[in-house]
Amino acid sequence: MSAVPGLPPVPTDPGVELLERALAYTRGALVTITPAHLGLRTPCTQWRLVDLLAHMEDSLDAFAEGATGVISLHSAAPAPVGDQIAALQSKACGLLGAWASATTPLVEVGGRPVPVGTISRLAALEIATHGWDVARTTGYDAVLPDELAEGLLPTALAVALEQHGEFGPPVPVSADAGPARRLLGLLGRRMVVA
Repeated sequence: MSAVPGLPPVPTDPGVELLERALAYTRGALVTITPAHLGLRTPCTQWRLVDLLAHMEDSLDAFAEGATGVISLHSAAPAPVGDQIAALQSKACGLLGAWASATTPLVEVGGRPVPVGTISRLAALEIATHGWDVARTTGYDAVLPDELAEGLLPTALAVALEQHGEFGPPVPVSADAGPARRLLGLLGRRMVVA
């Protein structure tokens, strides 16, 4: 909570807390990338790692823009491949700062107002999921934390039900699957190779 003398405390948006945890997880995966990984296929079957990194950079730019109240849906050119990891790390830090200081209750996305909490949760979901994609591609052995996955499950379910192509179609998971496996299954990710 933040407090200003004489004013009641303002609660932190739970989406921003999820975003902070998603960024920490993903930044850990990003540091495992070597040039040899860039041409490898990712769990996003249509993308090599270099393509996924460009998408991640574009997403970070859009979500940072959203903290100002509008996402214009126009892509900026990604950083050159050699600078991409540093650019992603820097933009991840900037994104958290932008959302932590955001004051708008709504974000305009394609002319449609969306509650700020929805956007911050979508950002956390996108970032954590693609962090997992990076980890799987590089062989980084850091599982998606269950507490983070549990917090992201309602957003993942909403995304899976809407199916606008943001992620792959859901895949079945066992009834006793933990939160990370359920989350990844909703977003079309398999924990093991089929």
